[in-house]
Amino acid sequence: MKTETQKVNYLTNLFNETYLKDIIERNHIEKTQELENLINVLVSAIGSLTNPPKIQATFKSSIGSAISINTIRQYIEYLEDAFIISKAQRYNVKGRKYIGTPLKYYFEDIGLRNARLGFRQVEETHLMENIIYNELRYRGYSVDVGVVEKREMSEHGKQIRKALEIDFVANLGSQRYYIQSALSMPIPEKQIQEKTSLINVADSFKKIIIVKDIVNVKRDEMGILTMSIYDFLLKENSLDL
Repeated sequence: MKTETQKVNYLTNLFNETYLKDIIERNHIEKTQELENLINVLVSAIGSLTNPPKIQATFKSSIGSAISINTIRQYIEYLEDAFIISKAQRYNVKGRKYIGTPLKYYFEDIGLRNARLGFRQVEETHLMENIIYNELRYRGYSVDVGVVEKREMSEHGKQIRKALEIDFVANLGSQRYYIQSALSMPIPEKQIQEKTSLINVADSFKKIIIVKDIVNVKRDEMGILTMSIYDFLLKENSLDL
């Protein structure tokens, strides 16, 4: 496709006439508008924690729909089976166990996701996160959302536990990488924010922050590696730099 209009039309028609039509016909879906609405909710929520009850609440508050949780679960399974979306579960790093819901959904193809939204919502933060997730999956890694607990003092002097999120825990055999997606880290406070969850992981597996800016690959005194999204995507061995 040579022009932007041709690209937009191609992706839009591909989503509607191939993927969506096939899902509806293969699974004998009668309430097609509910499926359409669910897709619209998911495309707007990539990189956000969600689950069927939260989606049901969105349906009720936004469009007054009485769709059931079971129907939402079923439709999500249809979208996963068609390789439109993929889920990343939350994993407690220190407890070494899966937490369950809520979880995150990512689109297998960013172009199809953007086409569904008419190329209106192109927030770089979430799109970059989705691209990193897809690349890790493409390289053969199983990918989870990491959760690590940190103990700190409350304003009342009581010790509390705070759950910190690591964007991705990528596993392949004996290999493991902890990866943060950060569009940019222009100030020290932002750097501290992105590194806090990684610092609180007690094991010795590699910890990486990926940024959009073109930067030299560098490792700080805590062993955390920072690299550009371009180095990550274009270098086959980028995780081992």
